[in-house]
Amino acid sequence: MMLTRREFASAAAGACVPQGAPARRIVSLNPCLDVILAHVADRGQIAALSHYARDPSSSTIAAVARTLPYTYESAEEIIALNPDLVLASVHSAPATRQALARLNIPVATFAVPNSVAESLAQIETVAGRIDRAARGAALIARIRAAIAEAERGATRRPIKALVFQPRGLVAGSGTLTDEMLQRLGFENVAARYGVAFWGNVPLESLIADPPELLLSSAPRPGARPYSERLLQHPALARLAHRMRRGVFPEACLYCGGPVLLETTRALVAAREAFWAAGQ
Repeated sequence: MMLTRREFASAAAGACVPQGAPARRIVSLNPCLDVILAHVADRGQIAALSHYARDPSSSTIAAVARTLPYTYESAEEIIALNPDLVLASVHSAPATRQALARLNIPVATFAVPNSVAESLAQIETVAGRIDRAARGAALIARIRAAIAEAERGATRRPIKALVFQPRGLVAGSGTLTDEMLQRLGFENVAARYGVAFWGNVPLESLIADPPELLLSSAPRPGARPYSERLLQHPALARLAHRMRRGVFPEACLYCGGPVLLETTRALVAAREAFWAAGQ
């Protein structure tokens, strides 16, 4: 979509709002920020989410996101929406962020949270920026309560587990996934395969030294065969006598915030199923 010079100038002028005024038209460029925005904002405040939010494989709000406008993160799309606040990640396109800055469109940029504390702080910050602090506080309380209840159920020894996603992607130490595993009754064995933070584990390494529990996403109808072929490899089925399988949705791997509620449910279900199997 190309804007005329007049439309471009009009959109830029409309983006200038008084400092501290509540944001009325918010655009999110990041799927993790999409989820926070969808939970704490009024629907009328959401001018657009990122297109990633509509993908059920990587988003926990896909059904809601499909009812809302979205962008592909281009400056032209965003300017045309005339936002008074843009939520961006440090990984959002630099050219887009620079264009918005030149037009004085307010952009709040967030890092990727690598801990529960950072995730909850991000909710608080976003909710405060859009004048929905009470909603943010209530959401934070829900997440804390869910995690605390799940921690109380982790009464046995830690289960040696590996989160293994499409293309062999693994979350190692220092990640949010690692913290959740440790808190909810698991020992993350990613370091066994040489993964220090994020990395990929070859199938051969997994077969040679399997964990007690392999956590991966469930098969999805219509998924690209290449992306999931490792998860469905026959060699993994032959390890059934040495390694259990558990479901950990791919959508829980990338984000914190409200997604921690889904992450908690998934890990508790996997933990209870493992012990129910007679380990």
